[in-house]
Amino acid sequence: MKYSKVFITSFGYELPPHIVTTAQIEARIKPFLDAVGFQPGQLEALTGIRERRYWDEDHTLADHAAVAGQRAMEQAGIHPSDIGALVFCGVCQDGFEPATSCHIAHQLNIGPEAHVYDVKSACLGMITGMVQVANEIELGNIKAGLVVSCETARQIVDSTIQEINLHKSVDFYKDTVATLTGGSGAAAVLLTDGTLGDDDIRY
Repeated sequence: MKYSKVFITSFGYELPPHIVTTAQIEARIKPFLDAVGFQPGQLEALTGIRERRYWDEDHTLADHAAVAGQRAMEQAGIHPSDIGALVFCGVCQDGFEPATSCHIAHQLNIGPEAHVYDVKSACLGMITGMVQVANEIELGNIKAGLVVSCETARQIVDSTIQEINLHKSVDFYKDTVATLTGGSGAAAVLLTDGTLGDDDIRY
């Protein structure tokens, strides 16, 4: 769909504090590498990824997504009362209920009239959320919407490492190696109808 009055007004993000290198990941799968005769450095050569980041273990996704959302609003000079929709689009979530978006909206002081909900669409989550908010703006239902996400990779990487060392299978490694590339982070995209903030990026 082509939009006539939807603009990408600003972005926000937050990076986790802990850097984990690919060399550190490889050191943890050494039992597998030794068993199949792979040399160190293969994972970085295969993926091109040198490092990824992890949150503190006691973090919440809502906290970091709220930071990213706040930065996007501040960059554009948008007040929380201007936000007509807030969509959380992460694969990960803090719990089954209430929706993670509810916690984020509360932290950002988003008004009770805003549409607040979670969207699950795997790696396409942010794009899916942006399309939904853009549709609302194009229809004239809202003037601005915030699309946020936060992911954490620590747990799934840890469990994958355990399984790789357990199986010691090249085929299993091929099927799961993409998981070892995962990292953590939070991001936000602010969409508007062009009457708020900076409207120089047409969606």
